[in-house]
Amino acid sequence: MEEHYHPDRIETEAQTYWAQNRSFEVSEDPAREKFYCLSMFPYPSGRLHMGHVRNYTISDVIARYQRMLGKNVLHPMGWDAFGLPAENAAIQNRTAPAKWTYSNIEHMKSQLKSLGFGFDWQRELATCQPDYYRWEQWFFTRLYEKGLVYKKMATVNWDPVDQTVLANEQVIDGRGWRSGAPIERKEIPQWFIKITAYADELLTSLDDLTEWPEQVKTMQRNWIGKSRGINMRFDLAPGKLSGQIADIGAFEVYTTRPDTLMGVTYVSLAVEHPISLALSRDNPALAAFIESCKKQSLAEADMATMEKRGLDTGLKAIHPISGAEVPVWVANYVLMDYGSGAVMAVPGHDQRDWEFARAHDLPITQVVEPASGTAWDIDAAPFLDKGRLINSGAFDGLDFRAAFEAIAKALSAAGKGEITTNFRLRDWGVSRQRYWGAPIPMFNLPDGGEIPVPAEKLPVLLPEDVEMDGVHSPLKQDPDWRRYALDGQALERETDTFDTFMESSWYYARYTCANYGEGMLEPGAANYWLPVDQYVGGIEHAILHLLYVRFFHKLMRDEGLVGSDEPIKRLLCQGMVLAESFFTEDEQGNRTWFSPTEVDVERDDKGRAIRARHITTGTVLQLGGVTKMSKSKNNGIDPKTAVDHYGADTVRLFAMFAAPPEQTLEWHDAGVEGASRFLRKLWKLVHAHLAAGAPEALQVHTLSGEQKDLRRKTHATIAKVSDDFDRRQHFNTAIAAVMELLNEVSRHADRNSGQGLAVEREALQAAVQLLAPIVPHICHHLWSALGNRDAVIDARWPQVDHAALVQASIAMVVQINGKVRAKIEVAADAAEASIIDQAKHNPNVQKFLAGKEIKMCKVVPGKLVTFAVK
Repeated sequence: MEEHYHPDRIETEAQTYWAQNRSFEVSEDPAREKFYCLSMFPYPSGRLHMGHVRNYTISDVIARYQRMLGKNVLHPMGWDAFGLPAENAAIQNRTAPAKWTYSNIEHMKSQLKSLGFGFDWQRELATCQPDYYRWEQWFFTRLYEKGLVYKKMATVNWDPVDQTVLANEQVIDGRGWRSGAPIERKEIPQWFIKITAYADELLTSLDDLTEWPEQVKTMQRNWIGKSRGINMRFDLAPGKLSGQIADIGAFEVYTTRPDTLMGVTYVSLAVEHPISLALSRDNPALAAFIESCKKQSLAEADMATMEKRGLDTGLKAIHPISGAEVPVWVANYVLMDYGSGAVMAVPGHDQRDWEFARAHDLPITQVVEPASGTAWDIDAAPFLDKGRLINSGAFDGLDFRAAFEAIAKALSAAGKGEITTNFRLRDWGVSRQRYWGAPIPMFNLPDGGEIPVPAEKLPVLLPEDVEMDGVHSPLKQDPDWRRYALDGQALERETDTFDTFMESSWYYARYTCANYGEGMLEPGAANYWLPVDQYVGGIEHAILHLLYVRFFHKLMRDEGLVGSDEPIKRLLCQGMVLAESFFTEDEQGNRTWFSPTEVDVERDDKGRAIRARHITTGTVLQLGGVTKMSKSKNNGIDPKTAVDHYGADTVRLFAMFAAPPEQTLEWHDAGVEGASRFLRKLWKLVHAHLAAGAPEALQVHTLSGEQKDLRRKTHATIAKVSDDFDRRQHFNTAIAAVMELLNEVSRHADRNSGQGLAVEREALQAAVQLLAPIVPHICHHLWSALGNRDAVIDARWPQVDHAALVQASIAMVVQINGKVRAKIEVAADAAEASIIDQAKHNPNVQKFLAGKEIKMCKVVPGKLVTFAVK
């Protein structure tokens, strides 16, 4: 064994061994317990970032640990390859998205391999490959045949620059999250999948996910948003009704607060409500208002704070209980895709209604008071809590529950309403107007309507050799691709492509049989590996991605493709990776950000940055604080640079040691240097141990006290690290425990005796095994150097010798009047009287007890003996 640690050499050696022995390739083996470990697959942007490194290091550590427990471990990797970024990059680089994507995949794959991740590359998949999206297309046609897929006109957030639909969450301050262009509200035909048909099951089965973070389950419960309320009808008052409005005659409202019904002073319609649109045809002011609303953000945070604007339609609606007429407004804060697109406005008890009423001088009536009877100034703020009804006629004095039932009964008797369960969740719109995505497998008929592409005609191939003009999808510009003849009938292919959430909703299942060509999934393989035992992914995907994964799994279950109800047993959401940021600012307030690698930082005694200069120019830089690594702040650390400088094991060790996996991790050079020093220390310890000669066979009954202490520390460390890896998943404390063990080895190494070397050998072997999932390259080499014939990757996880944990004696402190006066060694099973007697006979204790009256003597088991004297 060489004296010095050379990570580049040993990491190449270990990776060559794994490749030659195909160490991570697995197949189904019913005789063995399986473990499926999965990390969210990356978008092939062309380079890894530290967020990737942390995510995949966590899953790799878990996979390697489970393998050492003797399980059959699947740990796959692939590429979430479709999406808008590839189109933008293709336009910028004047290339086709396919060429750009495949080139990036190859580069990122080499980066992943350099970090020693144990992926089963025989199962690699890319979602842009026809043998993947073919089965997605087939499944979509099956859902269509079951009535779970439909097409309808829908109002969407339209990004005029990226030429695509955006989710509400992708609209920030009324602009597209990527392009920054003002968003337009546009009505276009869209394909939907009926996720609402599974809303109840998606909600109730969250209770079965006992190993998911409660935060994630709460986020999904809120997104699904099950509520019990009343669906009621407001008739339009006759008088100004004509044409289409007269045909409509009424509209429905859904509310979860029927107790406030008697406080309705107006009603509000969404700008896309049929009544609003019908009125706008003959009302230029309303038409202009509706048009202006198409450019506003529909994100909930923005809707809550924006100016409440509206127009009075001149229509009146009839209150379903009192019969009073209330004005009908069109308002910008009412959403068409929640409920019926109409709200009963109760400004006394709803914040948005209150703000609208104040802005438009509409009446505000209080109909609920605090249950305590405390007065409430309704002009200063709405009363939002549940309480006791007032100003509500026959319902006065009722609390919320009683009022709910009484008002529901009254509405039902009048034929004006009924109790209804509603969901916030809306059907999944899967149409996208971009090119780089899986074509939706439908034919449009000449006279309207559509039919699915027959299974034997799948896949509908996406042409890859295209030119991007940055404006239109090549599919929409290519008449030859659009035209299709089926059995002599002229048809047109659908030119929309799937939302990329479609691909990422079932990739985990395809990994179980990635090369299967006869169907979407091979049942034997799928049911052997699924559900996923451990999934590692960011909290930012807790709602949509993981909800769609759960939905897709239930769809596949009902198609007979999988046998389980849920796709993922245990979920770990890793925290973000942070780094310091530095900038200069010009007179106009424009900031230029500098990479931390370009900056010389002066720090205080606690390691905090206090001053910074640019290394090359000497320019004084401003401190931007510790923030998420991002391109915008130029504070990302290139994993390749770190690996080239320190080695993959150092990067992996730092990523696991700096923080628990669910917390944010701050990248700093001092911490990375510390990880590197620890690995060099480990190397030197093993080298010095081997240089001291061969150990004897371990003879436990002959060990000295210090040798027993070191052996006890070894097995206590095995117990703690095992718990940290398995139950707690706190790998940072596991590493700290091994560091403590090696410190004990350094302090108490006895290399002058065969048994001393035997105890040290056991400690070092255990340390190497415990660290092997985290720093696999150095452990591969050291395990061999320590004389083991098998590779450490095939070694079993060390077992605790519980007999070694039994202490013959324990150290105890002796205090007199609160001051430590002595330390004594007592038998581990000594009785209290014996311990006190031994303490009293200690010479130093005798000195401080002499001539004193002992007022109190107490033993704290395993810790101290305390005397109070006078």
